[in-house]
Amino acid sequence: MKNQTEMMLAAASQLRLAGRLDEAIAAYSRLLAVEPALPDCWYNLGMTLRARGRFQEALDAYGEALARGVVAPEEVRLNRAVLLADHLRRETEAEFELRQALESNPGYAPAWLNLGDLLEGRGDREEAAACYSEILANASGAGAELDDFAGEALSRLGHLRPPKSLDDPLLGRIAAAASSAGVSLAVRANLYFALGRALDALGGYDRAFAAFTAANRCVRMEGPPYNRSAIGRAVDQLVDACPAAARRAVRPTPAPRPVFVCGMYRSGSTLAEQALAAHPQVTPGGELNLLNKMAEIDLAPYPQSIRTLSDERAAELGDAYRRELIRLFPDSANEGSIVTDKRPDNFLRIGLIKRLFPGAKIVHTVRDPVDTCLSVFFEHLDQRVVGYASDLGDCGRYYGQYRRMMSHWKSLYAGDILDFDYDRFVADPRPELERLLSFLGLDWDERCLSFHELRNPVKTASYWQVRRPLYKNSSGRRQHYLAHLEPLLSALREAGVEIA
Repeated sequence: MKNQTEMMLAAASQLRLAGRLDEAIAAYSRLLAVEPALPDCWYNLGMTLRARGRFQEALDAYGEALARGVVAPEEVRLNRAVLLADHLRRETEAEFELRQALESNPGYAPAWLNLGDLLEGRGDREEAAACYSEILANASGAGAELDDFAGEALSRLGHLRPPKSLDDPLLGRIAAAASSAGVSLAVRANLYFALGRALDALGGYDRAFAAFTAANRCVRMEGPPYNRSAIGRAVDQLVDACPAAARRAVRPTPAPRPVFVCGMYRSGSTLAEQALAAHPQVTPGGELNLLNKMAEIDLAPYPQSIRTLSDERAAELGDAYRRELIRLFPDSANEGSIVTDKRPDNFLRIGLIKRLFPGAKIVHTVRDPVDTCLSVFFEHLDQRVVGYASDLGDCGRYYGQYRRMMSHWKSLYAGDILDFDYDRFVADPRPELERLLSFLGLDWDERCLSFHELRNPVKTASYWQVRRPLYKNSSGRRQHYLAHLEPLLSALREAGVEIA
């Protein structure tokens, strides 16, 4: 029997490693039906279910691994926490799992890091800082050069407890860690970004720009290579696939009603969503990946499939999207509820949005183009998704294609797209908010002006900005960096973008 069990386990593992996930799940399940007291097998089943996107089942399999005495339970708890927080939106349960992991292993740096991240997203600054300090204390006690966990903790502490002056020793500590051989390119980039943000806040603009440049060099080295022509081809295909004839009749939309907030990254989309989140009828959905999954799986090859998408199939996909919103946010099923989908690059999906939800409202966040691109360059964005972000010239070229895409959508759906102006909002918030709420058919609510007091989880790079009362120092930021902006300005001019 032992040999048979080992053979079945080996076969299941081979299927998983070969990427044949459904077959691997079936193989693990057959084995566990016969031999349920195999904690490592339950763990492997959980990993495979997670890779397949079957998150609740993965959570259950991890639970079985724990119940059956798996070795290193802190790792299983961590995996459960990630599922709960990132995929199931059950942050309170995720926090419990992380604290249980630390009960098992008080020095477990991944759990401290994830707990700090969860607390940051909720707005608990000092508690988050204490988590990162714990990692650094353990690293210092070992007397070793910083590893990735300690380096990441230091970069985040530099943001939560920023240096007080240009002579602050913390600046030197962050710079030294960024050049350490013990950290990966991704962590080195985060350290340089932290250094750049600290120097920018202290007025050391030339040094800040050098740090941001070093950070983006690490990001680009990390890969994959950025394809400069891909966005132009994508816009061409979308313009061709989504003509005016692609509309269909508006029908009543059951709750929840989705509202899509999109635009360039760093153009104020998180700010707009957070202001809306203070309204009692609005649930902030954050950066959902639902449209991308539909485009890549249900509608492949996309966008060509838009031309032949039937009204019946579009309605089915729209209903599936809404069911997923209710699964993620059960309270949103109430009549009159709105859920925001705030993935910035959904500006590429507006044609699809209007096929699935003909009456959908699009909140298009806009900001000064130079400030937008500079802010993109100053943030560590995923090179696989925002590959242009690590080069100012590429930022400008991408911005030109984004403008071309939005011009096309506005020619088709002008009445359903509202430009929400970041710079006007931070200068005088009430008029912009009144326009926004009216556009969405919502009554005025004074709480929307106090959005920074909300305690909802925020999972984007802007989570600390939206915890503060409105501030204006990001508008006109380019004035501090004029000596470094020629690649960006040239690219924007070449794309026909007017520069103030």
